[in-house]
Amino acid sequence: MVRGNKVLKNINKIPYTIIRQIIIFFSNRLKEINPWQNFKLLHTNIKNDIIAGITVAIIALPLALAFGEMSQLGPEAGMWSAIAGGIIGGLFGGCLFGVSGPTAPMASQITVFMGAFIIGTSNQPDILAAFSIIFLSGLILIGMSILNISKFIHYIPYSVIGGFMCGIGMIISTSQITTFLGIKDGISIYELLTNYNFTLQNINIESLYVSIPSLLIIFIWPKLEKLYKSLSKIPSPFIALIIGSSIAYFLNLDISYIGDKMNISNQKKAFSIYIPHLHRLNEFIGPAFALAGLAILDSLLSCKVADNMTGIRHNSNRETFGQGMANMAAGLFGGISTATATTQTVGNVSFGAKTPLATIIKGLTMLAILSGLGFLVAAIPNACLAAILFKLGFDILDYRILPIIKKLPKIDILIFTIVFFITIYKDLMIAVAIGIFIASILSIKNISLILKSTYTHKNIKFSKSIFAPSEISLEKLNRLPIQVLQPQGPLFFGSIESLLKIYSTNSKHKLLILDLSFTTMIDLSGTYALEDLINLLKTKKIKVFTFCPNSKIQDVLKRLNFITHCGNNNFFFSKKSIITNILKQYNIDN
Repeated sequence: MVRGNKVLKNINKIPYTIIRQIIIFFSNRLKEINPWQNFKLLHTNIKNDIIAGITVAIIALPLALAFGEMSQLGPEAGMWSAIAGGIIGGLFGGCLFGVSGPTAPMASQITVFMGAFIIGTSNQPDILAAFSIIFLSGLILIGMSILNISKFIHYIPYSVIGGFMCGIGMIISTSQITTFLGIKDGISIYELLTNYNFTLQNINIESLYVSIPSLLIIFIWPKLEKLYKSLSKIPSPFIALIIGSSIAYFLNLDISYIGDKMNISNQKKAFSIYIPHLHRLNEFIGPAFALAGLAILDSLLSCKVADNMTGIRHNSNRETFGQGMANMAAGLFGGISTATATTQTVGNVSFGAKTPLATIIKGLTMLAILSGLGFLVAAIPNACLAAILFKLGFDILDYRILPIIKKLPKIDILIFTIVFFITIYKDLMIAVAIGIFIASILSIKNISLILKSTYTHKNIKFSKSIFAPSEISLEKLNRLPIQVLQPQGPLFFGSIESLLKIYSTNSKHKLLILDLSFTTMIDLSGTYALEDLINLLKTKKIKVFTFCPNSKIQDVLKRLNFITHCGNNNFFFSKKSIITNILKQYNIDN
């Protein structure tokens, strides 16, 4: 009887324990997404942040207009996305250097929705449906940030990312051909490429007067920057925008302009509020989830680029929360979906930004342009934006993976190909989901090993490692600024994040020995993770020696150009050669 009472007492405690754990979980999540850290930093780099913000706004202007046009919601929608992403994303985001606004993948996805939601009586796209979906995607993003879903971005295989980016690049470039040539809307790329006579007869020569010079400027500009250093501070899309618009203005060309679309709809006015149609939730919830998933993917990949450049790790959950807030604002004010933009983020870092103030300044600059200089924006030819987007499509292609496409492991080439073609012919998120599913199925053995914790990556003191010369005293060895990182088991997309976390606990050092003695396999994701780590450490002036006695691992690293990129002199097949190099480097006598 006594025992029965104890069991009953313990059962009664269970609900309270669960509730307590739930409260702790949500409390921790709310602390994590708290933007107060951003507010505290705004005054620490004011001058450089203002300069960086204005410069990035110049880069963002033509892209915002182009992505707005591409989305079929109009150029003003691109501007409002840049404003919402800059101000709201900057205040609430989790990447100090991230610049939010419209991006190519987000604009492409909105285009799909514009074709799916049509007003029956007028056969026109349902603009309110699009803005409602964008608003809902923001709510979903906030929910994802609170539920800690954002962390899974670190487990996406690189072959999926490469196929996705190459697919997006192809979509963007091919979608601009008709506008570039001045051919009327509604003609598919397939018809354009197969019906040569129709294409040649319908090319608008006046459009080419703008599109060709604009494209040439963008291609030639990097060479001019090498000759004249001062030009490097001026983004090529901005110059193309000015020259292309000037040609159209002075020659009085009869071509389509941004202003033509800006004035088509009475609904599309600056400072309009679009109340989301939540009563149509059953129609919008699926597309909203797809858009939210794409926003996480697009944003957090850009943040990882910033992490590699700066060495400061972003907060994935807070960044997702910031994008959620920005997308809700974009949906309310008539902007397309926002995400952290890689190109603008890289520019932001390069221009000296160190706090979210830079991206806020960028948003305010875009707001000023939209408020007082709308007439200038309206005078920009669509052919000019087509040239900018055409080149951008090629820039988005993954040039890291393309040169070695034939050398990829069979699993990676299969996943890359599937994701690439599904992205082009079906849907972005479906492509990513299928790619991750296939990668997970094919890596089920390695995943089970990781889940069972059969392998644990290790940080080892140099004095306790196999590389420590036995003839050198322990006291002397302990003074050497050397650490050993030893990945254990399979090194693939499922084990990379744990390796990076282990390395982050390392003590200060000037030389890292990457010991692959206990690595059982490595794929494209694992190889690039090691390469990214080495490149990051180079920026911190930390040297890396890679030790790899396993011939199968060596073969993969050779085929993926790892050894070439990281330096043949820093890659070793024998323990003795590493010890010899260390003794020489630190001038130690045997």
